[in-house]
Amino acid sequence: MKVFKNGLATGLFLQLAVGPVFFFIANLTLQKTIFDGFAAVIGVALADYFYITLAVLGVGKLLEKEKIKKAFGIISSIILVLFGIFIIKNITGESISNTVEINSISLFSSFISTFLLTISSPLTIVIFTSVFASKVIEYNYNKRELLTFGISTGLATLLFMGVSVVFFSLVKQTIPIALIQTLNIIVGCLLIGYGAMRLVKSLRAK
Repeated sequence: MKVFKNGLATGLFLQLAVGPVFFFIANLTLQKTIFDGFAAVIGVALADYFYITLAVLGVGKLLEKEKIKKAFGIISSIILVLFGIFIIKNITGESISNTVEINSISLFSSFISTFLLTISSPLTIVIFTSVFASKVIEYNYNKRELLTFGISTGLATLLFMGVSVVFFSLVKQTIPIALIQTLNIIVGCLLIGYGAMRLVKSLRAK
């Protein structure tokens, strides 16, 4: 139980580093439905668990190889830029309402877009690998304890993002459409700018 609590606390601490994915989910919840928000949260959690699994297996060391790191950096940066362009391009003046149509295609789109956005960031596996390495050294975790630590760390994503989705769903009726559109532009620009900087950095890498 102590290992589980430690992992949960570590995961919640990492969630405090709010990034583009958080704003993407917030924007998604405000524009669509709470169900789209939860679908997106599941996408983020699965991507996190994927990277946590790699960290536990030690696969993160692959990114230490320059060729693999550079190729992955270029591809993921392009994905971020495309996501940003897509978000800005799809700004509409539609009213925000809880009666927005819910369908499986929309939910799948919310899930897969957030999953791809999260998994396209090599920074995630670097963070998890670093955290796991430090915890192994600090607490001398064995494989089983490390697995428990990983599960609870990923659970923090579900808790933090899930609560955020509920909050944004409750307040979206009071938020002006203009503010939603502004958030769209900000999120899109953040993704484009972040992706562009990473792309330049990856291309300059030897």
